[in-house]
Amino acid sequence: MTEQLGIRTPRRLIVTGGAGFIGANFVHYWCGKYPGDRVVVLDALTYAGNRATIAPLEGKANLRFVQGDICDRPLIDQLLKEEDIDLLVHFAAESHVDRSILGPGAFVQTNVVGTFTLLEAFRQHWLAHDQPDTFRFHHVSTDEVYGSLEPDDPAFTETTPYAPNSPYSASKAGSDHLVRAYHHTYGLPTLMTNCSNNYGPYHFPEKLIPLMCINILLGKPLPVYGDGQNVRDWLYVEDHCSAIDAVIHGSKPGETYNVGGNNEVKNLDLVHKLCDLMDELAPDLPVRPAKQLITFVKDRPGHDRRYAINATKLKTDLGWTPAQTVDSGLRQTVLWYLNHRDWWQPLLSQEYQAYYQKVYASV
Repeated sequence: MTEQLGIRTPRRLIVTGGAGFIGANFVHYWCGKYPGDRVVVLDALTYAGNRATIAPLEGKANLRFVQGDICDRPLIDQLLKEEDIDLLVHFAAESHVDRSILGPGAFVQTNVVGTFTLLEAFRQHWLAHDQPDTFRFHHVSTDEVYGSLEPDDPAFTETTPYAPNSPYSASKAGSDHLVRAYHHTYGLPTLMTNCSNNYGPYHFPEKLIPLMCINILLGKPLPVYGDGQNVRDWLYVEDHCSAIDAVIHGSKPGETYNVGGNNEVKNLDLVHKLCDLMDELAPDLPVRPAKQLITFVKDRPGHDRRYAINATKLKTDLGWTPAQTVDSGLRQTVLWYLNHRDWWQPLLSQEYQAYYQKVYASV
């Protein structure tokens, strides 16, 4: 697409949600691999966006940070035009199932209306440039749009029917359908990836793995929903970034790829792994062994039993496979949280504590 005779043409890209967990990891990955590209980070800096995550990159001449909402059409139009954007990588989303149960409206607004706003702005920008075949709109989505699997069901493929079960996954399904429609109706050069559960550095502490790491360090209970037998496929975030890179550079418009880590683990088993790693790597834990902190709490409504991704298409078409196993990735993640208290401690705000008490009232 942008490479001829081994020469890659520099890109000019907007990364929405680029101060959030996956988006910020992607910005670090992309700036490290493609230092000649112009990267515009657009983030509203809601509770899960943290500018400190990308602060080490902000001194670079090729990176620009803009605080703004993806629903702000005039702002999107302005950035696309003045930065002469040819690639938009869309991470920005409300993404936590628990929060979607408590307040679904924000999920519809950001995930559905926001994605529509970006698509329409990018379409007009693409048309104004006479529909170049080098432009790309890459939409990052989730395996949760496919619903839940029984223990012996085959893993999700790109042709699995959508069956979302939470306000979060329903809003992401809506955004996926819009992206697909804009390609088929208007010919917009879109790409889409549906990933399994990500983990790694810079993860907001409400999500399972960082929550467990931080609570172990603080000697607080480790809340596990239901019986802890829910199964997830875990994808190390840098592997996810490399998969998106492969899709952007190697696939044709209109394609969809599932991205998985080939690491199906029961939630309770995952918590046990984290406890063992903390016992090994953290010398001054307030409670040891950490497994003593495990506390079972009432299951959340509509809790999907199992997710699993079949990423064969991505491997077959583009040669991508994850570099990390769940054990190697968890070890790196635990070490990161041990060594970056200055990043996560300020996030344990009063607002976060109030949310935590609302979700885990019995803990």
